[in-house]
Amino acid sequence: MRGIGAMGMIHTQKLTGPSIWKGPDFDGDDSWIRPLTDAQRGELLAAVEVARRAGKAFPDVTIEDFPLPTLGARLHAWGDELETGTGFMLLRGVPVESLDDAAIDILYFGLGLHMGVPVRQNPAGDLIGRVMNVGDLEDRQTRVYETNAYLPYHTDPSDMVGLLCIRQAKSGGISSLISSGMLYNEMLARFPEYLSIFYRPMYYPHLGGDEPALSPVFSHHQGKMSVRYLRQYLELGADMMNRPLSSVEHEAMDVFDQIMHEPDMRIDMMMQPGDLQLVNNYTVMHSRTSFEDHDDLALRRRKLRLWLKLPGARQLGYVFQGRHGFPDPA
Repeated sequence: MRGIGAMGMIHTQKLTGPSIWKGPDFDGDDSWIRPLTDAQRGELLAAVEVARRAGKAFPDVTIEDFPLPTLGARLHAWGDELETGTGFMLLRGVPVESLDDAAIDILYFGLGLHMGVPVRQNPAGDLIGRVMNVGDLEDRQTRVYETNAYLPYHTDPSDMVGLLCIRQAKSGGISSLISSGMLYNEMLARFPEYLSIFYRPMYYPHLGGDEPALSPVFSHHQGKMSVRYLRQYLELGADMMNRPLSSVEHEAMDVFDQIMHEPDMRIDMMMQPGDLQLVNNYTVMHSRTSFEDHDDLALRRRKLRLWLKLPGARQLGYVFQGRHGFPDPA
């Protein structure tokens, strides 16, 4: 460790453990894919019917309204595994194909309740994010998930992000994941002179308030490395606060981005309808390639996003602070 005062300690030892990986580590290994059994799919559909018979609809569904006698415990365990394992998994076969949109919302939200506490994803207070190509690329405030553009590697402000595929794009839209810890190891080995920059709090928009909040990129606390990054937002936050990033900060981000885009860093997946990707935001960064969408809005690529606060999540350092979505607008 090397001290940097109030900003915490720079971790100078190589990180180890199951969350430290590169894409080729999974060649021939699909253990990260968890197909749901017919019984588990049946439990989800039965729970939707229980909620509907009780007159419940999203977002007023509680965990008691959505009983999962056996799958509930498995979902809780999978949430814990995101903290102790590789940091990601894909649940395959979520039964969305036979449900209308309202029933899918009940199913997805109810499933999330058995893993943790859903948090709000924007100032409007949405608890399920509608990930579709409907945004304006010319507006810097547009959140990139609302467009069909390439989505750079980033983390979201919650313990976990879930992404449920309802419809695929006409072409493209491949999801990619990288290990934040492996990225840290590569920076430590190749560009250690830049590490201190990422421990300094920088202005970061969309962390739950109207104005950018201060947060470092790296935080090592209680033996665990947590990472929070999206370069576009760090540059936007600096501009909004009239504190432009320095040349050395740009240099540091350039080499950081260079490493994260090396082909062997990532694992790619083309999600299909019914796939649910679960990611630990502190240990894994996610991205998506650009895509061509259908002209018909009813056929466009559609995914649903959940941000969850997990009961088994790590303790975060003071300077990093948990950013669990946006406050309740009420």
